[in-house]
Amino acid sequence: MKLKDFLLASAAVAVLAAPAAAQIDPVIGKWWNVKKTAHIEIAPCGDSVCGNIVWMQEPNNADGTPKRDVNNDDETLRDRTIQGLQIIGGFEKEAPGVWDDGEIYNPEDGNTYSSNMAIQENGNLAVEGCVLFLCREQVWEPVKE
Repeated sequence: MKLKDFLLASAAVAVLAAPAAAQIDPVIGKWWNVKKTAHIEIAPCGDSVCGNIVWMQEPNNADGTPKRDVNNDDETLRDRTIQGLQIIGGFEKEAPGVWDDGEIYNPEDGNTYSSNMAIQENGNLAVEGCVLFLCREQVWEPVKE
């Protein structure tokens, strides 16, 4: 292959790959919860993003059985294991790194809250949970692997 052909082929590959790279939203990835006891992995989920607990510092009870969603208001869901549980979903993208009108589930109290999240300038993720007009923000840091 001649140098000119190689350069043209390389440029074509770069142009085709650019849109895919541009579509990766900064919220996509693994995040430490505020207590540093779990990793939440946020990934594309249809037109939205979803977040699952993918690692826990203590995934099991003292007897060695997996921790379960025992605080859930819905009795039929109380047997789900916490590790692997989807806790974030239903968001609408407002801008790159800014997602609104979603929900976040807290297995510690069994409640689901309205949620918004946005990347901060320092690369951390501000996650807000709201009941009516009362909101509380947590800042999650990226997991460095």
